[in-house]
Amino acid sequence: MSGTSSRDGLGGDDLGLKPGRKVASGEATRVRLGASTATEPDVLRDLAGDSSVTVRAALALNPAAPSQTNDALAGDPDERVRILLARKLAALAPSLSAADQAQLRRETWQTLTALVADEAVRVRATIADAVKDMPAAPRELILRLAHDTEVSVSEPVIRLSPLLTTYDLLALLAKAPAPGTTLAVARRARLDEAVSDAIAASADNVAIRAMLANPLAQIREATLDALVARSVEHTDWHEPLVRRPSLPPRAARMLSEIVATHLLEVLATRADLAPPLAEELRSRLLARLQFDAKEPADRAKPTAEQALADARALAEHGKLAEEAVLDAARRGEARYAAALLAVAAGTSVSVVDRAASLRSAKGLVSLVWQAGFTMRAAVALQSLLARLAPDALLTAGPGGNFPLAVEEMRWQLEFLGRMGR
Repeated sequence: MSGTSSRDGLGGDDLGLKPGRKVASGEATRVRLGASTATEPDVLRDLAGDSSVTVRAALALNPAAPSQTNDALAGDPDERVRILLARKLAALAPSLSAADQAQLRRETWQTLTALVADEAVRVRATIADAVKDMPAAPRELILRLAHDTEVSVSEPVIRLSPLLTTYDLLALLAKAPAPGTTLAVARRARLDEAVSDAIAASADNVAIRAMLANPLAQIREATLDALVARSVEHTDWHEPLVRRPSLPPRAARMLSEIVATHLLEVLATRADLAPPLAEELRSRLLARLQFDAKEPADRAKPTAEQALADARALAEHGKLAEEAVLDAARRGEARYAAALLAVAAGTSVSVVDRAASLRSAKGLVSLVWQAGFTMRAAVALQSLLARLAPDALLTAGPGGNFPLAVEEMRWQLEFLGRMGR
């Protein structure tokens, strides 16, 4: 056969080749043959069964390998060979759109589609990374990748593929095949109102925050109002809400009542507010700043004794209400908030500190329940005292109820009390 040298070769039986065909015997020479675009197709097809993984890897990278060779390598026992093949085919696909290459393009996509079913996550992830923003990829391939149960495979396609329609995104949200599905959808460059509604209706608080931070997500006014109301228990939503490109007056007014002072300042200086509303928010900001200025100079870092004394004084005057706890949480006064919780719950500050040091969401929720406060305070204190991430917080159940059973909360309180003995 032309293109090979008989003096460097072995008989076909040594390599599983057709009788009479000779190829180079040395592995290095076979690697060169497998990598060369000048090697005859028949030789490339035979090298797909080579015993050396290095030879097959070189062949997998060869852009001139015929479709039969690629099909054979798609079932290669070595995952590394399949990854190299997937990377090559995905890179080749965009250049195979000319009419005279239609057959080659079809064969390339067929082999890629077969690789999408590969049991190795890295093979599927390689394809997903290559086709994630490719407008010419087959929809079937994109949908299979988007519905993959591994987030490393599905996330880039869900987030970036221009081929996914609103219907596709809603189907993904309804099924959520991977843990990060909703978050990936929320991070897409553009979201229409139907998709935003579905994300807002989910229990994925991290995804909702990502959607609120997405400037190109279209959100209905009613949906935004509902999210502002829910943000009382999700303080990490406040900043993206305040910085939304468009903020209806009702949402702006509700936010001004619950956000921290530095965010109220951002809100009050928005250029898109109607003059009367802007003036109202500036007045509210001024009142907040004046109130903060009147606070004792040592309130920022009170001693444990001072904090406890202040909390007891509030309780004696009947002013130890949930709003006092929320105000302390907004100002980041952890020691004062812990003292207020301890006095209201009828326990010691050491019990509250124990729950915080254990980063026990259940323990803090139970203390808030015993204090007679609501889940608004529980969420704020989990974040402030235990430094829990948003996705680790215990949030309210239906109707704002506590998410734990009464028996569970009593056990938590007993456990925290026993630890100090």
